Amino acid sequence: MKKKRVGILFGGKSAEHEVSLQSAVNVVEAIDKEKYEVVLIGIDKTGQWSLNDALLLEADPSRLPAITKGDTGDSVTLVQSGAGHQLVRISDNQPLAPVDVIFPVLHGPFGEDGTVQGLLKLADVPFVGASVLGSAVAMDKDVMKRLFRDAGIPTPRFLAFEKFRASEIDFDEVVKHLGIPFFVKPANLGSSVGVSKVNDSGDFAGAIKEGFQYDSKILIEAFIEGREIECSVLGNEHPVASVPGEIVPQHEFYSYEAKYLDEHGALLKIPAELPEAVVREVQDLAVRSFRVLCCEGMARVDFFLRGEGEVLVNEINTIPGFTRISMYPKLWEASGISYTELIDRLIRLALERFEREQKLKTSYEPES
Repeated sequence: MKKKRVGILFGGKSAEHEVSLQSAVNVVEAIDKEKYEVVLIGIDKTGQWSLNDALLLEADPSRLPAITKGDTGDSVTLVQSGAGHQLVRISDNQPLAPVDVIFPVLHGPFGEDGTVQGLLKLADVPFVGASVLGSAVAMDKDVMKRLFRDAGIPTPRFLAFEKFRASEIDFDEVVKHLGIPFFVKPANLGSSVGVSKVNDSGDFAGAIKEGFQYDSKILIEAFIEGREIECSVLGNEHPVASVPGEIVPQHEFYSYEAKYLDEHGALLKIPAELPEAVVREVQDLAVRSFRVLCCEGMARVDFFLRGEGEVLVNEINTIPGFTRISMYPKLWEASGISYTELIDRLIRLALERFEREQKLKTSYEPES
């Protein structure tokens, strides 16, 4: 059987750029080389696309790598041609090789928010993960939580502010609605980048400024005293949930440093020690959240467990961290799906969706 050519798309303009490379390294190492031929496509922080095999494979595993402007590699773009889904060199417009599917491991804006997904749909290239709508609404925490609220999915109380309304943000009003402490975070970002915990009025101005450095909209969210639970979801029309896991932060909260820079930043309990009824509720809410946001392929759903069993959905990530020690693959491993098999399933889900969408009409032909 001819190998499928899989384009691993990584890097990007997001503040989560370095995390993306870390995920890509692990995907490349684990993908079944008997079934798939890998094409590595790196995007630097300026948005330049390159074929960057050597850069990724030689990355220092002891630190978070990055693609910087000037790294070697052939500039590429994605186009559709009669020969199939092509990677074409910009300089001389000569085809390099057809790709059968793209596996994006781009975290955050310009990758997880529907922008790349829209490009790939226009280019008629199959891709792993949520499509344009699911990616976009899951990326914007304000829109995501409003959809949860409308669907009756329990989520922490929150307020959202655009940057042009920054002067209206009043500490006392926030405390009145959310209590204290509370969190301030960019609406469209992940990996805890730009997130601040506000314990008193002295923290407030700095937290607002920090959040607006990364996005033109911020979310201010009530602090929830409880356990942090995560659950992975896999599938298209019939998604299924993994066993839940628990994160026990060793920092004040599960910050960027705790996730990626401090090997002792958090304890991961997989599976989480939960009553069976709570496990079922977490899994049910994970699948419901996935469907409400029109997600496909994969997502990790993050929860708070408060008191004796009150479950709140915090957020959903449509391109979750994908390193070998990330919760998304580890939860599936605990559920009986190995890292390599998980990659294979995600690729098959992408191709199945593409084949299904190819049967849809794209033009109107009135009956004669």
